[in-house]
Amino acid sequence: MPDISLTMIVLLCVAALAAGWIDAVVGGGGLLLLPVLLLGLPANTPAAHALGTNKAVAIVGTTGAAVTYARKAPVDVRTAVRIGLAALAGSSAGAFFAAGMSTDVLKPVIMVVLLGVAAFVILRPAFGTAPATGPATRRRILAAIGLAGLGIGFYDGLIGPGTGTFLVLALTAILHLDLVTASATAKIVNCCTNAGALATFAWQGAVLWQLAALMAVFNLAGGTLGAHTALKQGSGFVRIVLLTVVFALVGNLAYEQWVA
Repeated sequence: MPDISLTMIVLLCVAALAAGWIDAVVGGGGLLLLPVLLLGLPANTPAAHALGTNKAVAIVGTTGAAVTYARKAPVDVRTAVRIGLAALAGSSAGAFFAAGMSTDVLKPVIMVVLLGVAAFVILRPAFGTAPATGPATRRRILAAIGLAGLGIGFYDGLIGPGTGTFLVLALTAILHLDLVTASATAKIVNCCTNAGALATFAWQGAVLWQLAALMAVFNLAGGTLGAHTALKQGSGFVRIVLLTVVFALVGNLAYEQWVA
């Protein structure tokens, strides 16, 4: 366990709970959890350790959400697993490049990513509100494997935050899914990306396992609750939560970058 105060451990656990809920509903729980880890860990902690610990926590909550969704949502598990295997390869590759990344680089990158997501969702108010009209074509599935699998998987291993959100957006756009079904599919894919990245970080010794285990319990609770909430409330609710989370985090990161 790193040398951090009891108060900070409690805050990290609360953040893990909230991130699990957010990640299950709209993806992007790492957009909350990773900045909190970067702030809460000792200043001399390498960025790779924050990234690795984030993955060890997130994979537990993501798995809990995926199981909940798979039981109740109309998920094409076969397609999700195929995309997930490509994502696992992409995230493993991305994690190799993340070892030398500085924390000074992470915050502005995350902020730009958030603004892009917000702009897309605002400009497309009907995005993800209609259910799929039929099974996806082979061409669309291959496109999803390439973009949502390899491409976003690589991003997940390299940086991580926002991966679930990007998966939801990509799967909705490419496979013409509604937001709830896309969220369910994204959780299965995200389990694979987390596994690939975590294996690499663990091999590099960049995971704070004791802290991760404690936070993972709260992340699992949040993830399971979030999946139940999304299934009950539907796509309109998911869209509102997505925009709320994005703008709140942009404001927080902008404050840290230019004011604090």
